[in-house]
Amino acid sequence: MTARRSRNRACTKIMKETVVVGMSGGVDSSVAALLLKERGYQVIGVTMHLFDALENNSCCGIQGIEDARRVASLLGIPFYVMNFKEVFSKKVIDYFVREYQQGRTPNPCIACNRYVKWEALLEKSRSIGADYLATGHYARIRQLSNGRYAVCCSRTAAKDQTYALYNLTQEQLKHTLMPIGNYEKEEVRRMAAQMGLAVAEKPDSQEICFVEDGDYAAYMSRYTGTTEQSGYFVDQTGRILGEHKGISHYTIGQRKGLGLSLGHPVYVTEIRPNTREVVIGEEKDLWGTHLMAEQLNYMGAAQFVPGQRMLAKIRYSHKGEWCRVSSAQGGRLEIEFENPVRAVTPGQAVVFYDRDVVLGGGVIVDSED
Repeated sequence: MTARRSRNRACTKIMKETVVVGMSGGVDSSVAALLLKERGYQVIGVTMHLFDALENNSCCGIQGIEDARRVASLLGIPFYVMNFKEVFSKKVIDYFVREYQQGRTPNPCIACNRYVKWEALLEKSRSIGADYLATGHYARIRQLSNGRYAVCCSRTAAKDQTYALYNLTQEQLKHTLMPIGNYEKEEVRRMAAQMGLAVAEKPDSQEICFVEDGDYAAYMSRYTGTTEQSGYFVDQTGRILGEHKGISHYTIGQRKGLGLSLGHPVYVTEIRPNTREVVIGEEKDLWGTHLMAEQLNYMGAAQFVPGQRMLAKIRYSHKGEWCRVSSAQGGRLEIEFENPVRAVTPGQAVVFYDRDVVLGGGVIVDSED
């Protein structure tokens, strides 16, 4: 009898908890809303209006909004579209443009997660009385034995999205739910189909939602109203190899689209924004064991200390490589990899793991910054 009363009290408590689900109109966020409703939460669906999409098939366009609205209607939950265009422009698009102009390769999804989906939407959610914000990310949140909250890898390594979530704060994690982190993608689609959700087989959205044609340089030109200056391809000695279209067209490790005929494969090994030079080298020039990072965010770890051994991912698709901290002071972290890694790229994030737990991360900078 006592156990039954305890369970009833727990259910009553959950019934009083409200969660805002960020719904893009895709299958993942739709199933996140479904699962939370089944678990007894009071669910509110919200689609964020982030920019004026040019095409209806954008995840943030008219079609995405209507798909989310239909799912909310089928689930019987309230649904709202909220305008976050100003904060998205400032925190994501302006940052995106500024980084490319400085010869770095940005990750707008990480910026959007931290400052828009969580900072702005979570603040709005809390202001209307919600206890939690939930998303359809493939990740899990856990409170560790040290008391800190951390994002942990999802059940499916193929869809794991922890890399893009390393920059969330402790307060944000405390009020976040990620219900699909325990499921495989096919399980999520199957649940959607069983509930009759029309988005069950909807394709995943593109990586950079606001650059619909994938042409970053052309988008920047339209956004800023300016034409990017050209510059020179040079080799390691400074010898001019040809003229390029502008530094925003290139990233470290790039081989295709250079327009150079040197008789053998060559790669971008460095970008020099001050002189607008793009340095060209060989495959071997892309490999190194040293990395420096700034703008650190501590998640599962309260700090990084010299000698600490961690697994580091230097891009979303990177499988990770073991490293040790060589220096951690003044807001800058230096690490040495146990094995060489390819194409360390300034502007990208480096994210550190202890098994499946995200310890934290930072933004990769040039050694000479």
